[in-house]
Amino acid sequence: MFDSAPLLPLFHMIEGAPTPVAPFSHAVQIGPWLFVTGQMPTDPADDSAPLPEGIEAQTRRVMDNLILVLAGIGFTLADVVQARIYLTEFERDYPAMNAVYRSYFETGRLPARTCVGVTGLARGAVVEIDLVAYRA
Repeated sequence: MFDSAPLLPLFHMIEGAPTPVAPFSHAVQIGPWLFVTGQMPTDPADDSAPLPEGIEAQTRRVMDNLILVLAGIGFTLADVVQARIYLTEFERDYPAMNAVYRSYFETGRLPARTCVGVTGLARGAVVEIDLVAYRA
């Protein structure tokens, strides 16, 4: 039988994940859906550390930060159904970012995705990625 009780959102701040650069939660969960805020290539152990050099290193750090957030709520990359990627140097960085991004997902289990060029990101980052995950 269908439960008509409203689903209340759960706002998650994950211990060990990077400190947000603005006022937001790391993720918001409503029912089986998880919306993960865009992660930057910041070092979760030292927010003031310089960002990694280059798109490959920044993409790895972003993906690792996303894994930290997902794991803090009991999700994994296998639960991800959608990703949005933001690049400040789209033409230059798109191929290299794709190679790193692709290495994090199983063959045949790639999320739906949007990738856009933007004029700037916080802290001078060249990449940011947010996710939507689903787990029944």
